[in-house]
Amino acid sequence: MSALLPTRIVEKPWGRSDLPAPFAPSGGRRVGEIWFEPPPELDSLLVKYLFTSEKLSVQVHPPGAQGKDECWLVLDTQPGATLGIGFRDDISPAEMRAAALDGSIEHLMVWHPVEPGDFVYIPAGTVHAIGAGVCLVELQQNNDATYRLYDYGRPRELHLDYAIAVAHGGPHNPAMRRKLPAKGSARLTMGPYFTLERVQGRLAGDHLERHGPLLVVPIEGDVLVAGEAVSPGECAVASGPDAVSPADEAQCLLAWPGVTGA
Repeated sequence: MSALLPTRIVEKPWGRSDLPAPFAPSGGRRVGEIWFEPPPELDSLLVKYLFTSEKLSVQVHPPGAQGKDECWLVLDTQPGATLGIGFRDDISPAEMRAAALDGSIEHLMVWHPVEPGDFVYIPAGTVHAIGAGVCLVELQQNNDATYRLYDYGRPRELHLDYAIAVAHGGPHNPAMRRKLPAKGSARLTMGPYFTLERVQGRLAGDHLERHGPLLVVPIEGDVLVAGEAVSPGECAVASGPDAVSPADEAQCLLAWPGVTGA
């Protein structure tokens, strides 16, 4: 059986028809997301790529095992690309509701300029939005609980009561944002729901001490998973780290559930 995960292409009005390498031409479709169907043994996790030509809605996710923590690694950007994460100052639930209704919530948020190599962790309860001109890979709890606060006048439903009940009305923790060096291995996050590492070259040491299945996402160069070549733009499941063999200079992401998500 192939290690490669099935791919789902999701068209979105805010998606892009000019996908960056290594993705194939979209045939004129506005592709917003590429999902990889998780295998049963890792069904608490979801990996997907996002491509934006417009700002996504201002939204928030609920906490807990049925909620959604997520994290982003920026891979490609167009000039002026930003991510909206948290608020500049503390605001009350009443102020958040009023700002969502009149649209000023967009201007109360902090919009961070981003470029390839930027990594951000978005814990549940963080008000956030992805700006235009961004290609990123996302690892998240496999749950689509999303509450919209503001959608720039688009005719989609808002979920103000649910959103405000779970949203944190304050700044995003700067320790959850970092710029990765172009080369090298790094642990990006380790939490109750998932762990994510970037690995360059052959796995050794602590990587090989991990037991159990994991997701493999090549970023640069091919990776062999149980002897099968997996390329950037794809995602595979491995039975364990000993089944993963990146080329000498290849970079890949490795992801597995945390204690709560296992």
